[in-house]
Amino acid sequence: MPKLLIAASGTGGHLFPALAVADELPLSWSIYWLGVPDRLEVQLVPNRYELITVRAGGIQGKGFKKLLQFVQLLLATVRVRDVLREQKTDIVFTTGGYIAAPAILAAMWCGLPVILHESNAFPGTVTRFLGRFCQKIALGLPVTSEHLSKCRTVITGTPVRKAFHESQSLPTWIPPGNGPLLLVMGGSQGAVGLNRMARAAFPVLLGQGCRIVHLTGSNDPEVGKLVHQNFVEKTFSNEIPALLQHADLVVSRAGASALSELAISAAPAVLVPYPAAKDKHQDFNAVIAAQLGAAVIVHEHTPNEKALLDTLTRLLKTRLIGKNLFNDPLKLMSLAMKSLAAPNANRNLIELLRAAK
Repeated sequence: MPKLLIAASGTGGHLFPALAVADELPLSWSIYWLGVPDRLEVQLVPNRYELITVRAGGIQGKGFKKLLQFVQLLLATVRVRDVLREQKTDIVFTTGGYIAAPAILAAMWCGLPVILHESNAFPGTVTRFLGRFCQKIALGLPVTSEHLSKCRTVITGTPVRKAFHESQSLPTWIPPGNGPLLLVMGGSQGAVGLNRMARAAFPVLLGQGCRIVHLTGSNDPEVGKLVHQNFVEKTFSNEIPALLQHADLVVSRAGASALSELAISAAPAVLVPYPAAKDKHQDFNAVIAAQLGAAVIVHEHTPNEKALLDTLTRLLKTRLIGKNLFNDPLKLMSLAMKSLAAPNANRNLIELLRAAK
């Protein structure tokens, strides 16, 4: 029975691809999880896999702060080394992020193979610095290999949950009617800036006949202020596959996991890259989709600006008037988005793990 450590922590972009792979591995595999206290994995993982947590973070800043972070990394690496030995681990799989550094270093210490999955168009810091020590780096997008010339890379696509591969019914709580359905979502942690600029556009769009579902995340202070028969607001939904399959247009951040879910659902999108994302990786992801014609990029702006409203009005115009559907821009965007999909990504990652053990 192969013993697998999965090191994935923090955001849905790291966790959901790892969970998608773990859930499809044969029952003969024994899986346990490495995460960080007080992060999303504490909510999602323990009811499915054993979760072990260690303190881990990036090495940033200067002087004494940077020294403390380096010491924390060393302590985390020692702790993970001990866990790998205690658990008699055979292989490590990580999706990047801060937890990946101690996992990779500890695996090297123990002489264990590591499969690292990098979903972003521009690789993260850990991938760039430690990827060469991994047996393979699985890439979500082909363009990423240009930044990893010294690493052993293979293109697999980014895994998505099984539900995205299955036809889903329209949720019963969606506003009824024939108007186009707009889905606005900011990712697993929400996006206050995106929410505010979207809210400024909602009254006009609702007045034109749109139906809107807004997934705000749990950190938004303005939830509940807008009430309309064609508007539904939720902090979270576990029906994302159904929402993406039925939405006429999606407004979303440009995280790699979100982009993969949009692609497998063939959902046309307006992408609003998170402006504070490290290395501007969401901007790189958004450009990949925009170059194909699958998405339009709108950069985050203040609510009084109208870039998002103008873009949404232009893209939804054909469906709002119900004419000239042959020239519908959303239909062309949907076809382009579908070309980004990697339907065999889960299987590809599983085959890499089987070959490495």
